[in-house]
Amino acid sequence: MISQNDACTISNRAGWPAVRTLLAASALGVAFLVAPAPQAVAQDTDKDQPDTFEMLDLFGEVFNRVREDYVEEISDKELIEAAIQGMLDSLDPHSAYMDEETFQAMQTHTRGEFGGLGIEVSMDESGFVRVVSPIDDTPAARAGIEAGDLISHLDGEAVKGLTLNEAVEKMRGPVGADIVLTVLREGIADPFDVTITRDKIQIQSVRSRMEGNVGYIRITSFSGQTQSGLERAIDSIKQEAGEDLAGYVLDLRNNPGGLLNQGVSVSDTFLERGEIVSTRGRSPEEIQRFQATPGDLTDGLPIVVLINGGSASASEIVAGALQDQRRAILVGTPTFGKGSVQTITPLSRNNAAIKLTTQRFYTPSGTSIQQLGIKPDIVVERARVEVLDAGQRRFERDLDGSLENENGAVQNDEKAATDTTIEDYQLARALDLVRGIGLYRSQSSN
Repeated sequence: MISQNDACTISNRAGWPAVRTLLAASALGVAFLVAPAPQAVAQDTDKDQPDTFEMLDLFGEVFNRVREDYVEEISDKELIEAAIQGMLDSLDPHSAYMDEETFQAMQTHTRGEFGGLGIEVSMDESGFVRVVSPIDDTPAARAGIEAGDLISHLDGEAVKGLTLNEAVEKMRGPVGADIVLTVLREGIADPFDVTITRDKIQIQSVRSRMEGNVGYIRITSFSGQTQSGLERAIDSIKQEAGEDLAGYVLDLRNNPGGLLNQGVSVSDTFLERGEIVSTRGRSPEEIQRFQATPGDLTDGLPIVVLINGGSASASEIVAGALQDQRRAILVGTPTFGKGSVQTITPLSRNNAAIKLTTQRFYTPSGTSIQQLGIKPDIVVERARVEVLDAGQRRFERDLDGSLENENGAVQNDEKAATDTTIEDYQLARALDLVRGIGLYRSQSSN
């Protein structure tokens, strides 16, 4: 299970080995960049500010008062970790203290296999847990949990007052054990309960198939195997479609992110040149740019990218890069809008770590997506479309005495629709767009 949308850099400290970069929508799935330990920042010398040591004395006084007089006995470890967590929580929704268990769970998630419900979540300003997106083929997705749902209770216990890590911990549990989520959903007046059975989550991050003459590629997250999976998917589509291939639909809906290097690599797969993304820190000098390398594996064929409010972090990097470089048309609804980078620094004690916001990321045009998200080129809301029965129709060939076609007998090509409902309207529009672009190109070249 995952929590927030975090792009992160990991400092190599306390003998912890250097780690790959990652960018994700989660407290457990975060985006990493390998980075040196942060340098000490010069202390503010503004005389109007309280003296740091005086404030530390104040903290010590409160700490002693609580440990001596609080109605129940609390360990020093609990008090200090709570103080650290409170300090980081006060900064922004993505900075956090990770104890040993949370830190290990985060590392497990980046390997693409973990236990839980299969949802990416963040903490809403209301105090409820907001679903960023359900992960495909997981208990949460099968139970009907949707992006944007608010979770108010877990097994009848209110989540208000809990930290995000505490709420995530309650959602974890033994495989096969049930948990009841109380859900608030836009458009439904009353909260409702959803019972979900916990399971081992194994993420297959790339799936593909042919939709007529269009290659459909679905990326559910950016894990360590995403790029290799994408390359296999493209090869499979090329072999199956041959010269009839009209283009590709890249589906990033409800993709909460993942490894930064995989997001950059996926973008590079469709680009020949140009910037993919840049990250910028506190000082103007702290700028890192990621550039595309020659070699478009899709041979310049039309690409339509599907996005929605569950597309976050690395998904937004891919969508922003392909949009700004005019390589793809974006269809769907605006993305989540998480445009900051967090540095994960392992601590020297207790096998813990801190996750601290240190950078923002920008699309190739220099646009920050923070709180704004990526806007689609063509807005297509989620909908279900039913094909209407036109009834019995008459054509020229049905009229008595109608002139015959001089080229021979006319075949009746009208076929009854076998599926009268379009379940995925956004995908249907994307497929039509790819075919339309391909048709226009072929006509222009003839």
